Amino acid sequence: MAQFEQLIASNKRASALLVVLFILFICVLGAVLGWAVFGDPYAAVPSIILALAVSCVAALIGYYAGPSAVLALSGARRVAKQDDPQLWNIVEELCLASGLPMPQLYVIDTPAMNAFATGRDPRHAHVAVTAGLRGRLSRDELQGVLAHELAHVQNFDIRFMTLMAVLVGTVVLIADIGTRAIFYGGRGRSRGRGGGGGPVQLVLIVVALILAILAPIFAKLIQLAVSRQREYLADASAARMTRYPEGLARALEALGADTQPMHEASRATAHLFIVPPMMASGRRVGADGASVWSSHPPVEERVRRLRSIGNIEG
Repeated sequence: MAQFEQLIASNKRASALLVVLFILFICVLGAVLGWAVFGDPYAAVPSIILALAVSCVAALIGYYAGPSAVLALSGARRVAKQDDPQLWNIVEELCLASGLPMPQLYVIDTPAMNAFATGRDPRHAHVAVTAGLRGRLSRDELQGVLAHELAHVQNFDIRFMTLMAVLVGTVVLIADIGTRAIFYGGRGRSRGRGGGGGPVQLVLIVVALILAILAPIFAKLIQLAVSRQREYLADASAARMTRYPEGLARALEALGADTQPMHEASRATAHLFIVPPMMASGRRVGADGASVWSSHPPVEERVRRLRSIGNIEG
């Protein structure tokens, strides 16, 4: 128990550090682009302020409106206890065992098998499962999936991944605006000053353009790497919560083998699901095996780790 408490505490510290580093990165990006656009180092200050303002507004919108938007995009409908007593009973048992408040439960009416959690914190958490998952898994397997989603709630992954998505989106937005401003602003400066601001300004513009191109790529890679580690931690936390890793292992095998397309999912929400959802094209979004572009670890590796936990406990 103490080991998992330390893992959760370490998770929170790493999350806070990563958010701070992202904010600093956004400030640097804003400063370089501002300097390059206006040709004045003093322009970096208002550019930093503008970048921070955009980040704060986006974070607040994502923090408060993000979960509702995700549920609406997924077509999730809220489920009362009388609608599905077994689902409620399983979640209530897990919440009692882990000391979590009861989340709001939702069902997505699709034959595809999947589930996700979203929300601001444990007191404002939402857990959604698909009708396909609800109808095709055994009780132990369903319990494993629900424990995995509650682990995301307990570890504050639901809040952190929302903030990460917002920060990555902010980097992309600032880079895009900065690139356009350099091109269009640069033309205006060239016409107005008869040729631009000299070699130093030219070097700065090149550096700013390279940064604007690479920044969104690196930001996305960091988000995906963090997402993969969160999935491993949620699997381990679920195994501790249920004391039966095999249930989640079998569920993951079933979800990995499911070929039913999930039209309710999109690229924007794919990283939230327990396994990458299958698209109509026949491929899973964010599932590139062990690639750095994958939002989830390979199902086979997750199953192997869960069964190794079971062997140790056995």
